[in-house]
Amino acid sequence: MHINTFSIVARCQKTGQLGVSVSTAVPAVGSMCPYLRAGIGAVSTQSWVNPYLAMTVLVRLSEGLAAEQALSAALDDDKNRDLRQIGVVDASGRAVSWTGSGCVDWKGHLIGSGYAVQGNMLKGEATLEAMASAFEQSDDGPLDERLMRALEAGESAGGDMRGKQSAAIQIVELEDYALFDLRVDEHSEPIKELRRVLEVSRLQLLPFVANMPTKEGDRQLPEETADMLLKPPAERPGGASSQSRTEDEGRLK
Repeated sequence: MHINTFSIVARCQKTGQLGVSVSTAVPAVGSMCPYLRAGIGAVSTQSWVNPYLAMTVLVRLSEGLAAEQALSAALDDDKNRDLRQIGVVDASGRAVSWTGSGCVDWKGHLIGSGYAVQGNMLKGEATLEAMASAFEQSDDGPLDERLMRALEAGESAGGDMRGKQSAAIQIVELEDYALFDLRVDEHSEPIKELRRVLEVSRLQLLPFVANMPTKEGDRQLPEETADMLLKPPAERPGGASSQSRTEDEGRLK
C-alpha cells in the first residue's frame, strides 16, 4: 500500500525521548507508519509501506548498529527498496533517511541534528524545509510540542498534494509502553484535531501515564490525578465545560 505522506522522526536531547509525527491523505496513518522502541530508536516507514522493514531496523539498532548502518542492513534485503521511504533516528540522536527513486514526486528528505524529515507525493520541498525549521526553532520545548509544530508547519507549507485525512504522534521514553500515542484516523482537518487531542492529553492523560507501573514496579497515583479522572471528561481540565467557562470568562472581560 502506498502511503504518500510527510513525517519527522526525532530524539529529544534533554530527555532521551524518541518520537514520530506523521500525516497523510489515507486513513489511520498512526497504525501503519510509526515504529518505536524506548532506548532503541524511532522509525517511520512510508510510500510502499513495509512494516517489517521498520521492525528490522529496530532489531538492528538493538544489536548495537547506528541508524545509518541499521537502515542499510534492512534495505540490503529489500527487493523493492526503490519504492520505499523511511526515516530513522537512534537512541544517540543519529538520524538517517532513505527515499527510493520510485517514490511519487515530489519526494525527498532532510537530515538535521537529532531528527530526519521525509515526504513523498508532496506539493514541494517547502513542506520539509518548514518542518525542519519549526523543529529546530522550538528546541527549548518538549518533544511532543516540537513534533506537533513540525506537522503544522509542513501542512501550512503545502503538505500532501492530495489533501489530508489522518495524523499521529507517538513518543516513548523509558518504558516499553508509549508516553504519547495519539491518532486522528479520519478527519477533514487531522492536524488541527491532533493539536486539540494533544492539548487535552497533556492535561488528562499524561498525569496518569506518568504514574503507571514501571519495569521496577508500581507507582502511587497522586490523589489529585485520581480525583480528576473520576470526573466526566467534559469536567476535567481541557474538557468541554472548562473550555466553555474559559470562553465565557473571556467574553465577560
